[in-house]
Amino acid sequence: MRQVFLDTETTGLSAQAGDRIVEVGCIEFDNRRPTGRRLHHYVNPQRSSHPDALRVHGITDAFLADKPLFAAIAEELRAFVAGAEVIIHNAAFDLGFLDAEFARAGLERFAGQASLITDSLLMARERFPGKSNSLDALCKRLEVDHSGRDLHGALLDAGLLAEVYLRLTRGQDSLVIDAAEGGARALRNPACDLRRFALPVLQASAQELAEHEALLVDLDKASSGKTVWRQAAGA
Repeated sequence: MRQVFLDTETTGLSAQAGDRIVEVGCIEFDNRRPTGRRLHHYVNPQRSSHPDALRVHGITDAFLADKPLFAAIAEELRAFVAGAEVIIHNAAFDLGFLDAEFARAGLERFAGQASLITDSLLMARERFPGKSNSLDALCKRLEVDHSGRDLHGALLDAGLLAEVYLRLTRGQDSLVIDAAEGGARALRNPACDLRRFALPVLQASAQELAEHEALLVDLDKASSGKTVWRQAAGA
């Protein structure tokens, strides 16, 4: 299955108030493996970033001045995600901006280009209720190296999201690792005949038997004589 991990950076928090996308980054996976295909663009938003947004991504007006408008890269983005499952962290936020930019470019809503939109934030909230589930917090919790993330960047964050998603959907403590990922072929070993092993039988000591009997007496008192082990021994 083809998947695209996507992130954007914006001039502010509200697409409805006219904030625009300044950067978009996408990384393609197929059957949970990176294909090497990426899409990354800085775009001229034709407005300044809010100071708070600038502190997050550090992308200045001067840097963006000679970059293409979103309309110039919209078709390339549409083709890149077409038919894929698109995974976004806090998808409602990015989709609001993408839909607004696609509308300006005369294209259908962004979600209509993908086969499925998956919000990794909702997945994380189900797995870790009551905890912080920002991308930074998930990287720390799932031991994804994000030491190079001093500022947010769309392509960098898309890569971190891919690693977080893989760990969210498989888990490091899983006993069955997907063989398609080159992992161990768990549960595929041939059956082993245990009769060829001599298993030692350890007898309880007198002290252990006395402690066990004392525990059964206490259970008898607590259960009004309904201790299962007593009943089984008398059967």
